[in-house]
This record gives sequence, structure tokens and C-alpha cells, in this order.
Amino acid sequence: MTPGSSAAGTVKKTSRRRITLPEHLAREEYRLDTHELCPDCQGALCHIGDDVSEILDVVPASYRVIKTVRPKYSCKACDAVVQAPAPQRVINKGLPSARLLTQVMVDKYMDHQPLYRQSQQMAREGIAVERSTLADWVGQVSRLLAPLAEAIGRHVTQASHLHADDTTAPTLSPGKGRTQTGRYWTYVRDGRAWNEAAAPAVWLQYSEDRKSIHPTMHLRHFTGALQADAYAGYNDVYRNKVTFVACLAHVRRKFYDITQSGPAPTAQQAIEYIQQLYAIEKTIRNQPPDKRLAIRQQQSVPILTEFYDYLATSLRTLSKGSAMSKAVAYAINQQDGIMAYTQDGRAAIDNNSAERSIRPIALGRKNYLFAGSKAGGERAAVLYTILGTAKLNDINPNQYLTAVLKRIGQHSINKVDELLPWNIDLSTPTQNEAI
Repeated sequence: MTPGSSAAGTVKKTSRRRITLPEHLAREEYRLDTHELCPDCQGALCHIGDDVSEILDVVPASYRVIKTVRPKYSCKACDAVVQAPAPQRVINKGLPSARLLTQVMVDKYMDHQPLYRQSQQMAREGIAVERSTLADWVGQVSRLLAPLAEAIGRHVTQASHLHADDTTAPTLSPGKGRTQTGRYWTYVRDGRAWNEAAAPAVWLQYSEDRKSIHPTMHLRHFTGALQADAYAGYNDVYRNKVTFVACLAHVRRKFYDITQSGPAPTAQQAIEYIQQLYAIEKTIRNQPPDKRLAIRQQQSVPILTEFYDYLATSLRTLSKGSAMSKAVAYAINQQDGIMAYTQDGRAAIDNNSAERSIRPIALGRKNYLFAGSKAGGERAAVLYTILGTAKLNDINPNQYLTAVLKRIGQHSINKVDELLPWNIDLSTPTQNEAI
């Protein structure tokens, strides 16, 4: 029997959702008209309608040179030389425009294109820009954007509820020819599920190791609820007016992994309990915190109570050291943290918001393997913060970053909040923008 065919010999068709072409795309119309007379009888034709079809096309990226000409004039009366001021550049006396710098940043930190590949792409267009030059551009852009990333960090840590996670950041050790394992720490403010008025944002920080001092320092001004995994490095944070909320997705994942190795009734039953809890969450999304809390107390708490009774009973029958007993023990150890989300209508059921925020790092790690240095890791954290926050707010990262780069050099640092994604006016250019 061939793939895709049934026992009866019929081929199952894969249903495909038709792609809707966005209205904002430019349309280029080709009109294919027919004869002026009927080809059969030569009679006059009367237009009765049109058949219209569309295909999606692409215009390959093209480079251009912006040539600025500033005529000089001398005054016939006093011999003064008069000339329009030179336009600002993002990088002083630099070659790239704001749009080109944006392309380099977005290609690397959102689309995971290493700088050497970007250099190769430019070379195919006859433009010789070395990887080291691109790296220098990244460094200068990161330094410009650092105050904006810090402003995002302040916005994030002013929240009442945060998601936290971390991931590895292989970093080249200077002079040793090998890498060490640094970390990216991510903190996400996202209250959209309960209609928080404040905008969502993600703040990333880099460190050379995974010591607990790092999250403790990052969150030294934060008070509220912190949703995270079971990493003990957050324990010092929880001693400082911060409540721990665990992640039910982590619990589910351990049971799910067991089911992938064969029949596992206990794991499957645990997953079914968890599915019931997620079904409740779907019904209360975008509801105010008090309503979310009431429904969780009424519906979720009884299910969780039954779930943990089931796990406690099951644990007594499981072999010590087995994968199943470890999964059950993990869930039981997390019970207080899991129950915490049912005590607060603003808390989430899981930590997926934080995990989504570090996914681009994991994807990029496959392509560019490691950061070149500690400074490289810190630069990346700035770009991940700004681009990730724009994405969270459904703002086109290319459009946003281009506007910021054109303005930030002339922007007062004490007014940097005006450039945050939810504050900036992208529709109206400002005076003295860089090119």
C-alpha cells in the first residue's frame, strides 16, 4: 500500500488552507483582452464581466546609493560661504543607511542569518562588505540602542507579574580558542490574557555563567509574582517579596515524554487532568482578574486536588528511580507553585511566554554557534530585547527599528521612553532624522 492511500485503494487528499494575499501589497495588473469581434461569427462583442486571478511575486532585494549633493554658495556682499547642513548619519561618517543597518540586525537576530552569510549575499551583488565590518555595525547599533533596552527593562520590572527563563549562550573565550557556556536571561511582562493596560515587553540580559547572583541583581527592584521553572537560582529572588508560580507545561512535558516510549496509563491519565485545566483557561482568556480567579477557584482547584491525590496514590505503586516515578515526584514537589496560579487571576497557567521569547536564540544558535565575546553576548541581548518587544506589540520590526535608528542619535536620553514601541509615532517623520 503506497503512502497516502487507504486499504480500499483510494488516495486521501491533504486539505490545504488557501493563502490570503494581504491587501497592503502592491498590485501590478496585466489585462489580457481578446478580439474586438467574435472569432466565430465576426459579430460585435459586449463586455459582460471579468475573470480575475492573482499570484504572489517577489521583487529581489536591491541595493542603491543615496547621493547627497550640498551646493555651496558665496555671498557677493560679504564673501560668506553658505551651505545646507550635512544630514545626520546613524553611524558617524559611516557607510550604511538606517534601513541597511535594520536589515542586518533583523536578518541576524530575527531570521538567524549569520553575518558571514550576509556578507556573502552582498558580495553576490558586487558589494564588498566584510563580516568584521558588519560586526562593527552591530556593535555601534547596540551601543546606540542600549538606553532604549534599559528603558524596556525598567518597564518590565515594574510589572506585578513576570515570566522568567534562561538558555545557554556559548561564548568564545578570548585567547583560549574554545567556548564557555554563558547564559541569556529573559524576563517577560505580558498581561494581555487579563487585559492589562500596560504593553507587553521582553527584556534579555547576558551573563558568563548561571550563578544565582544574576537573576537576583536583574530583579532586585521587582516585587510581585514570578513564573519560572524549578531552577534553584531563583530562590534568593523569592526571599525578596516575590511569589513563586510554577509552570504546568513543564509538568505536562515530563508525562508526555514518557508516553512517547510506549503505553503509559499513569502518564496518560495525568495528561488528561492537565488538559482539563487548559480547557478552563481558554474560557477565561481576556477576562478580568477577578473573574479569572473566581472560575479557577470554582473549577480548577477541584481538578488539581483530584490530580494530586491521583499522583500521590500512583507514586506508592511505582518503582523508585523509574522515569514515571521521577515525573510524578517532580509534579508533587511543584504542587505549591502550581496551585499558586489558582490564587491569582493575573497569573498564567504556564511559563510559555518566557519560553517563546528565547526561541529565536535557540534557532540562531544552530546557525552562528556562539557569541564572539562577552561584549557580543551583551550586544545580542540588546537587539533581542528591542526586536522581541516590537514583535510582542505586533509592530513591524523593520519599520520600528528603522525609525528608532533615524531618531535616537538626536534624542535626549531622558526622553528615551518616547521611542518605546507603544509610544513612538511611526507615521510622522521627525526633524533632523538620520538617513
